[in-house]
Amino acid sequence: MDTLQSQNRVSVLAHPGYRSFAASRVFSSIGFQSVTVAMGWMIYDQTHSAFFLGLVGFCQFLPMVILTFIVGQLADRFERRRIGLVCQLIEALTALVLAVAIWQHWIGPAGILAAVAVMGAATAFERPTMAALLPNIVPSSMLQMAIATSTSMMQTAFIIGPSLGGLLYGVSPIAPFAVSALLYVIASFSVISIRVERQQPSSREPVTLRSVFAGVSFIKSRPVMMGTISLDLFAVLLGGATALLPMFARDILHAGPWGLGLLRAAPAIGALVMSIWLARRPLETDVGKKMLLAVFVFGIATIVFALSSNIILSVAALLIVGASDTVSVVVRSSLVQLLTPDNMRGRVNAVNSLFIGTSNQLGEFESGMLASAIGPVLTGIVGGVGTVAVVLLWMWIFPDLTKVKTLKG
Repeated sequence: MDTLQSQNRVSVLAHPGYRSFAASRVFSSIGFQSVTVAMGWMIYDQTHSAFFLGLVGFCQFLPMVILTFIVGQLADRFERRRIGLVCQLIEALTALVLAVAIWQHWIGPAGILAAVAVMGAATAFERPTMAALLPNIVPSSMLQMAIATSTSMMQTAFIIGPSLGGLLYGVSPIAPFAVSALLYVIASFSVISIRVERQQPSSREPVTLRSVFAGVSFIKSRPVMMGTISLDLFAVLLGGATALLPMFARDILHAGPWGLGLLRAAPAIGALVMSIWLARRPLETDVGKKMLLAVFVFGIATIVFALSSNIILSVAALLIVGASDTVSVVVRSSLVQLLTPDNMRGRVNAVNSLFIGTSNQLGEFESGMLASAIGPVLTGIVGGVGTVAVVLLWMWIFPDLTKVKTLKG
């Protein structure tokens, strides 16, 4: 078995189409993370306003909500590589314009928010389209390993990107935008070179309200998919303690800025380690039960983090939060891809992307509002207990989840 897993791992990394796909996603993600950190810092530097910082997140989220169903239609009608290419070129151009605007002192808060909205719109197209492209690149037997390997690379990008953006901004405010533009160009060259094994069937279905919302209908008609996506939605929505990390670092752990950086890095490091493990040793049996257990552990770790007053215990809890969340991500992503016919993948992945974005953004909003009323510790406890309750409730509402045995197509 170990020999077979080793061969499969080598195969997915040796796959030329997959290598190009992974390179495109990683360079694009590093560019996005870097430029987002720089834009947030720049707008706060200009306004000294938490309200404007909140607007940065809102301007990223709003285009995704508005464009989700358009994205799905286009991803099922046109070649996905071309959509990814156009998005990355738009992102590169936006970053370059920002670099020039900063150099010439043209840019103000309104211009920054407009750039954030453009980047958010391009990302709203790019992410679900590229996700829908992956099953056209590798065989279904390698899909779980391809997703786990991609997840590990993306987690690495999530660690590198913000650090790179902050470091470059310290050198020069122009630097993170110029470097991000270059990273997007590299990503676009990578997406051009992706070799597709199976061409996607072009959807000829007339554009109607029914076809636009077909992704929602498809997910609702499949209890396993609906249960998996909604479980992740509510778990992240309730267990979003990471939004309160500045409060925990300053007021509870008394760790200062270095402690905040350590706390922010911990979930990504845990996720990276787990994704590497899953790439080496894919889930073979009882994947539904293992996903439910992982979300249960996510809730318990959130409670431990909320109760902790020790920085080491807090970091350990967040490492487990990131690792357990990755198990859920890999299972959910694999099931969505395997249970969806190719002519529907664009629309289904667009809805899935919307669910993920909604849970992250609304989870941060919910945690912030609740913490202002009852404090961060009680908020974290309520979120963790709520996550555990959702797991138990979902086992009753979606009994088919416990019956999912494998992620092999």
